[in-house]
Amino acid sequence: MPSFQGKVLFLSTVYTHLASFHIPFMQLLQNKGYEVHAAASPDEGRKEEVEAIGVRCWEISFSRSPYSHKNWRSFRELGRLFETHRFDLIHVHTPVAGFLGRYLARATGQGPVLYTAHGFHFYRGAPLRNWLLYYPAERMAARWTDGLIVMNREDYENALKMGFRPGDNLFYVHGVGVDVEKFAGGTGGINIREKLGLSKKDVVVTCVAEFSAVKNHAFLLEAWSRFIARAKNAFLWLAGDGSLRPYYERLVLEKGIERVYFLNYCRDIPQLLRETDIFVLVSKREGLPRSLMEAMAAGKPVVASNVRGNRDLVEHGKTGFLVELGDVNGLVDYLEMLARDENLRQSLGNAGRVKIEDYSLDKVLDEMEAIYSRYLAF
Repeated sequence: MPSFQGKVLFLSTVYTHLASFHIPFMQLLQNKGYEVHAAASPDEGRKEEVEAIGVRCWEISFSRSPYSHKNWRSFRELGRLFETHRFDLIHVHTPVAGFLGRYLARATGQGPVLYTAHGFHFYRGAPLRNWLLYYPAERMAARWTDGLIVMNREDYENALKMGFRPGDNLFYVHGVGVDVEKFAGGTGGINIREKLGLSKKDVVVTCVAEFSAVKNHAFLLEAWSRFIARAKNAFLWLAGDGSLRPYYERLVLEKGIERVYFLNYCRDIPQLLRETDIFVLVSKREGLPRSLMEAMAAGKPVVASNVRGNRDLVEHGKTGFLVELGDVNGLVDYLEMLARDENLRQSLGNAGRVKIEDYSLDKVLDEMEAIYSRYLAF
C-alpha cells in the first residue's frame, strides 16, 4: 500500500464540473503525496475521467437546484462519508455542494475547508430572489470557510463586505487556468470549414457555450438575424450542448435565420478556434469564462456581454468589445466592424493573447500551490 501525506477531498455538485476544471489541481496534490478523493453527483457523466487519474470517487446525490428534495438525501450521504473518513483538506465548489459541504465539514471536525466561488449567484443586476437566497447563505457559510478563493473583481469586493481578509482567508486567482500553448497555433484535426463548404475568405463567428438561459443565445440569434443582411459571407458556429439546444434549432428553422451551424459536442476546441475569425459570448452572467480565455489564447478578437467576469478579461477596444445586455444594435455594429476589418481582428486578437498570459494554467497552478501550502504540509 502506498504511503500518503494525508487525504484531500474535492467536492462539487456534479462530476462534470470537476472533470472540466479541476483535474490539474487534483494531480498537483497527488504529486505532493496526497491521496485525493472526489464527491459529486454522477448524473451528468464524466465521473470516469476523474477516476482515470487515480482519484477515489464517491457518489453523492446533489441537485443543482437548492430547492430539490434530493439535497436532503445528499446531506445524509455526505454525512456518512464524513463519519468514515477524515480529510486533511476539503476543497468545495458550486453553491449547493459548497454550502452543505462546509457545514458538515465543520460539524464533523474535518480539516480546513477551501471554497472556490466560480461566480457568486448574487451580483450586480442579479434578480432579487438571488440576493434573498444566496447572499444570506454565503454570509452564514462564511463562518465555516477557512479560505475563500475568488476569480473576478466583483466577487472579491463582495467577499470583503462579508468579512473575508485578503491574504489571510481571501485569495484572488486568475480563474481555473487555460493551456495557452494548446491554443496558440499550429494545425489540428478535421478542417471544419472544408467540411461545411466554407472558404478561407468567409468570416466565421463562433460561440462555445452550453445551451441554457444564462448563456443567452436568444440575444445572439436576434442580432445575427439582422447582421447577416450586412455581411453576405459571414457564418455563425454554435458549439455546445444543453437542454435548450433543440429549442434554438427549431427557432432558427422557423424564423429562417440563415448561415447558422449547430456543431455537435466538440472536444477539439483548439481546432475550432483556429478556424474562427471572431468569438462571441453574450451570457447574462459569468464567473470567469474559460471559453473566452481560450479564444483570447487563440488570438481571436472577442465580443462579450458587459457582465462580471467578461469585463475582467475583455479590455473594450483593445482586446475586443463589450456590449450591454439587450443592445442588439450594438452587438450587430461590433460584429460588422470586425467582419469588415481583418487588420482590426488581428490587432485585437494579438492584444488578447498577451492579456491572457496571466491566466495561463501554469500560473494558476502556482497560485493554487501557494494557497494549498498554507493549509497542508508540502
